[in-house]
Amino acid sequence: MHETAEIRLRRLTMRSWRRGMKEMDLILGHFADGSLADLSPADLDAYEAVLSENDQDLYLWITARVNGGGNRGPATISAILDRIAAHAAERLRPIR
Repeated sequence: MHETAEIRLRRLTMRSWRRGMKEMDLILGHFADGSLADLSPADLDAYEAVLSENDQDLYLWITARVNGGGNRGPATISAILDRIAAHAAERLRPIR
């Protein structure tokens, strides 16, 4: 059975909100709600690869990008990690 684009987006969104680590639920869940529909099929493939990674590693890789240092993760998913980190940083920006 072929998965439609709509079903894929719903599946990835649900996987983003149900990670097991609350911090990653919030980072990936909000990213999925706000950005998944705008990703290309190749970017969705990369995002799906991100979802297969360990939460503790993902948290370190994404926060390193937000904070400007540390272990930034595998090069194969670097571009999508940058997008996730930029989305998270935008959400953390103080309201003035």
